[in-house]
Amino acid sequence: MPKKHWHKVLNSPEELPEGRVTTATAGNETICLTHYEGKICALTNKCPHQGGPLGEGSIEKGWLRCPWHGWDFHPHTGESPGGHGDRITTFEVEVKADGVYVAMPEAPPPARTVSDVMVETMVNWGVDTVFGMVGHSNLGFADALRRAEERGDLRYFGIRHEGAASFAASAYGKLTGRPAACFAIAGPGATNLYTGLWDAKVDRVPILALTGQVDTQVVGTGAFQELDLVQAFGSLAAFNHRVLHHSQHAELMNLALKHAILQRDVAHLTFPDEVQVLEVPEDIPASGPEGRMPDMRMLPARDKLQQAIDMLRQAKRPVIILGHGARFHIQAITALAERLRCPVLTTFKGKGLLPDAHPLACGVLGRSGTPIASYFMNEADLLCVFGASFSNHTGISSKLPIIQVDFDPLALAKFHPITVPLLGEIGVSVQAMLEQLDTGLQALDHQAEIAGRWRIWREEKARRLRDNRGQGVSSVAVFEAMNRHTPAHAVIAVDVGNNTYSFGRYFEPSQQSILMSGYLGSIGFGYPAAMGAWAAAPERPIVAVTGDGGFGQYMGEVTTAVKYGMPIKHVLLNNSELGKISKEQRAGKFAVWQTSLQNPNFAEYARSCGALGIRVSEASQLDAAMQQLFAHPGPACLEVLTDVKLI
Repeated sequence: MPKKHWHKVLNSPEELPEGRVTTATAGNETICLTHYEGKICALTNKCPHQGGPLGEGSIEKGWLRCPWHGWDFHPHTGESPGGHGDRITTFEVEVKADGVYVAMPEAPPPARTVSDVMVETMVNWGVDTVFGMVGHSNLGFADALRRAEERGDLRYFGIRHEGAASFAASAYGKLTGRPAACFAIAGPGATNLYTGLWDAKVDRVPILALTGQVDTQVVGTGAFQELDLVQAFGSLAAFNHRVLHHSQHAELMNLALKHAILQRDVAHLTFPDEVQVLEVPEDIPASGPEGRMPDMRMLPARDKLQQAIDMLRQAKRPVIILGHGARFHIQAITALAERLRCPVLTTFKGKGLLPDAHPLACGVLGRSGTPIASYFMNEADLLCVFGASFSNHTGISSKLPIIQVDFDPLALAKFHPITVPLLGEIGVSVQAMLEQLDTGLQALDHQAEIAGRWRIWREEKARRLRDNRGQGVSSVAVFEAMNRHTPAHAVIAVDVGNNTYSFGRYFEPSQQSILMSGYLGSIGFGYPAAMGAWAAAPERPIVAVTGDGGFGQYMGEVTTAVKYGMPIKHVLLNNSELGKISKEQRAGKFAVWQTSLQNPNFAEYARSCGALGIRVSEASQLDAAMQQLFAHPGPACLEVLTDVKLI
């Protein structure tokens, strides 16, 4: 006889009135409870027709009626009228003084499934963080994720919108260089992942997308929420496959993660509903990266490397430009800059890679940058570019001699010819340069000139700080306050809009890491990215900088931060307008149209979600508000009412 376990399902019989039905949970089983002719009975909750939830049905004319298609069963015995042989299972019930109990047979240990094999393989590759939403077409895979989380192999964060999941996973990859996973159901859940996945793709970030799918037997029939997800992800994912019954399941996950990591791109696997729960033998092994990954520390071709070294040795005013792709090689590049005593500029995505306090740092080049950076590019006789992509936003001059180092041959000289394209890993390439650039350098010492340019720029910032039209706080005041109060080792996730341009100009990073939606430039990135940053580096202070327009797209995620105790510090610039778009309309000689916003009180909203909410309308309030913001132990929002013109 199988062992029975008794589970309390009601505190008293009166909780379920005569003639009514309800659902209850007994262990891991959902059951249907009926109260008919003075007797409480327990039955399986699934109608044998299409699995309709009987506990959501009703008792009509003495029969328990399924709410989906009206099939009938006796409320006590589970028999169907006419004895058609589709009787449903009943369970033993006992009414005690302290409540109603149901006896359930001891559940066997869960069988190992295709999903288990693939999750174990994913974990072996180092994927330990998943952002997603559980739903009806991914339940089998979700259960494998649950088991892995219970073993301590990974962490799962349930979000409010799948777009937030992919943005969070993208930010995780930008900060660490390692993939996180985002997880969604078939149909709309999968399509909601697109924007964050494209953000990762165009910024060259490894990311793993996992989607549910309808049963294989109904693929192609136009079933509910059926989309051809392999086709839909075709232009997006570097690796993109449906998992089938007889697939090499561990190998598919191996290849997905190998593509994501080596190509710094999107990998997508979609799982038909019934495949997720297919049982596999216990001895079917998971897999992993052992013996599958090459050493990526490639040196450039010897002749090209020597040409670059000769140019660096002869240049009098060389300039180093850092992009986001150089973020894991800063120590070596800083040593090279100090050897050459040359200015170091960054792209906007590379902001903060070298602290602005460093005597060779010149800040950001381009539309979101400082006049310091543009001055030194214009005075240069050689540009040495690491991990940057020559976007129009940055505006790296094409008229100067250029050395570019990148691991991707297609990224070299992507938009125009350059003097020396070096195909190689940045770290070992820079080290090879350093080994030969020890004597005979012609470069001038730029430190005094750089310091002078910083004095000019800070005097200009001080003049702008005094501007006050009486219509809100200026952006320069917000970011000067952030300069004073942001922890030096924080991670700052920045959204898109006027707030971003102002952040690029006025915030002077010390040791902070900065994340943004670079090539895609997607509004809404900031707050979900802060969630991903916290998951990647929970020991560091996490800051989100957004405008009201971007935050409005994912403001529901404040509840996610509260639920998981993510102590995100949110600086929200609220000007009740899509200010960047208004500015572009004016620049294009268009009328300003449909850019105004109707906003809530965001500080009150944060408080309603369980976070701290602070609101300021005067620059004089910023210091006290920032102190309160960063001192708070949990999620907090500082809403600043800003002047849309003072950016």
